[in-house]
Amino acid sequence: MFTIGLLAGGVLTAGVLWLFSGLFVPLPAGGRQGLIVAVASLAALRDAGRLTLRLPQNARQIPQDVLRRHLTRGALQFGFELGTGVRTYVSASAPYALAVAVLLSGGSYAPALAAGLGFGAGRALTPALRRLSGNGEGWDDLLARRLSGMTVVCSVLIATVACAGLR
Repeated sequence: MFTIGLLAGGVLTAGVLWLFSGLFVPLPAGGRQGLIVAVASLAALRDAGRLTLRLPQNARQIPQDVLRRHLTRGALQFGFELGTGVRTYVSASAPYALAVAVLLSGGSYAPALAAGLGFGAGRALTPALRRLSGNGEGWDDLLARRLSGMTVVCSVLIATVACAGLR
């Protein structure tokens, strides 16, 4: 249920961003793509520790009583709220760059759907892989050492895809 909630939350957020993307279609495509590249580049610099930027986020955790009231519904709600990316911490910059890309790219709903599913699936993979590792603390240490590099790569990929669209 948690994973279903994560996927549904990611799809909802991407869908809302996609709906608002129509407002930006009158702007020149090259300008929109350039802005996506700029935001993704800033995100990569932030995650690489080269730039200090505060992320616009709700800097609090989802209350634990969500899970205590009813485990199944609570897991779905908890996953949904995490999947939206607006109710709790999002420490990496790449999701923000992806949100800007969805918002400014316009066009088909398919890329927005893929972005929302990808965000939800990415959040679902973290606890699943930690559990499958058999050594949660060791997995946490490995993640801590590699997380910055992984988030930088994600932002660079977003910038690269947007640059490819400039041609």
